[in-house]
Amino acid sequence: MRSHATPPAPPADRPPAEDEIPLEALGDLYRDGITACRGAFAVDWVERVGEDIDAAFREARSRPGGAVGRGPQRWYVEIHPEQLRGFVDLVTHPWVVSVCRAVLGPDYEIVELGFDIPFPGAAMQPWHRDFPMPQETRRQRRLTSLAFNLTTVDTVEEMGPFEIAPGTQWDDGPDFDHEMFPPKERYPRYAGRAVRKYPRRGDISARSALTIHRGTPNVSTLPRPVLVLGVDAPGAGNAEHHDMAVTRGYWESLPEAVRAHLRCPVVDALTPITQKHTIEGLVMGAE
Repeated sequence: MRSHATPPAPPADRPPAEDEIPLEALGDLYRDGITACRGAFAVDWVERVGEDIDAAFREARSRPGGAVGRGPQRWYVEIHPEQLRGFVDLVTHPWVVSVCRAVLGPDYEIVELGFDIPFPGAAMQPWHRDFPMPQETRRQRRLTSLAFNLTTVDTVEEMGPFEIAPGTQWDDGPDFDHEMFPPKERYPRYAGRAVRKYPRRGDISARSALTIHRGTPNVSTLPRPVLVLGVDAPGAGNAEHHDMAVTRGYWESLPEAVRAHLRCPVVDALTPITQKHTIEGLVMGAE
């Protein structure tokens, strides 16, 4: 097994076309459960994303329910698209579009935008997947959702890199707690497969949220923010766990290519999001 599953970034002067089938990324996702595009964005663009995440985190922590714990010193916050200046750049990037179309179909739906931050002191998470396996995956071996991740820092070991057990997106897991947390007797299998990821600013990855993974301890002096974009196949149903919305003026400013995939309410004014996507096992089960 390869130690990583990341196709090389396309030449800067020739990004992949939206209708190009990303064969290597498809192979990675169905074999390993994760793939990546190196250098997809410029570093200065990523720095603006980092600024927006910092602002959104300060706002979220200023009110009850604005951020949800994912273990000691680890937080998740869902945001509205208007809180991220680079939202349109992100969801129209040719690699992102081509992977969504190839895996989820032409009518894929953008259902989640948020970020995860493990701060110094974040502990080892238990092995887990982000939600129970859908029947389409169990019976038909079809992936119905993708999570895109973009780091705002150059990741090093001390920051507690993301760790994933390739190929485990197909593990049925009838003995998983809440269909998400495998029993500890399975941990040696995942540890034997485990690969830690060290993305740099500008890289973007796509993974099945069913692939067994965990956050590792952050023993550095720096936080490690990661932007999260959740995308579904039609009917996958993950939108019901999220409260993303856009204002009318913002909706009208969006390209049609974005509006066609953005499944969220259009409102007169945004309401700060109270987090719904709580994973209790991550709060209680940190090692």
